[in-house]
Amino acid sequence: MKLFDLSGDVAVVIGATGALGGAVAEGLGEAGAKIAVLGRNAERGEACVERIKHRGGHAKFFAVDAMSRESLRQAHQEIQKALGHPTILVNAAGGNDPKTTVTGDRKIEHIELCDWQANFELNLVGGVLLPCQEFGPAMISRGQGSVINFGSVSAGIPLSRVVAYSASKAAVISLTQFLAREWAPKNVRVNALTPGFFPADQNRKLLFNEDGTPTARAASILGHTPMGRFGRAEELVGAAVFLASSKASSFVTGTEIRVDGGFLSQTI
Repeated sequence: MKLFDLSGDVAVVIGATGALGGAVAEGLGEAGAKIAVLGRNAERGEACVERIKHRGGHAKFFAVDAMSRESLRQAHQEIQKALGHPTILVNAAGGNDPKTTVTGDRKIEHIELCDWQANFELNLVGGVLLPCQEFGPAMISRGQGSVINFGSVSAGIPLSRVVAYSASKAAVISLTQFLAREWAPKNVRVNALTPGFFPADQNRKLLFNEDGTPTARAASILGHTPMGRFGRAEELVGAAVFLASSKASSFVTGTEIRVDGGFLSQTI
């Protein structure tokens, strides 16, 4: 039995147009799954498809707005026709709205409710709830599926500044555990993959100065990371393939796998 062979699986990766979601999509494709690359940016999506194909995989891009149930439903129908029934769902879309960052003169009491809600809409509703509502029932009806939601090291004890992001990611972990309990009898597993600090478009300005040197916040992060460095996107792949595989992780559900270089194990 090949524990990490995903041949015969169809993986839907929402947010595969980003650095981390794209790396996971490529890794699942290399493990044998057919990949549905979902996102808003067609150029980035097609580039991800080409990288998967270059590595011998099978992939197709589908434009989607994860905030729209109708858009997700349309994409689901197209995926079924083009690739088959999805057996893996990766929810990798999300981010932090800078307007909810607490820093300098902006305190938590200054955050507008609409901006706070936007973070929850992005990370919890469009990031997890709506995709699970669309793809989950089909997996349940066939008695097979693996859902992987992207968590955050800020979901437990929240990081400074990113208060709304931290709260929304804590909600993602809670929803992950709820769905794991509800769907386990139907052989659909739901887990969280929690990255530590991986430089990407959304956080690069927070981590590096214009001359490429680390910011004070980056230095603080590295000082709190036992491995003393940032993660590389490809370092998420092993954990993702493990959680996706119905053989390797058949008795794993409701858990959170952290790929953080030891960040959450550090105190003083």
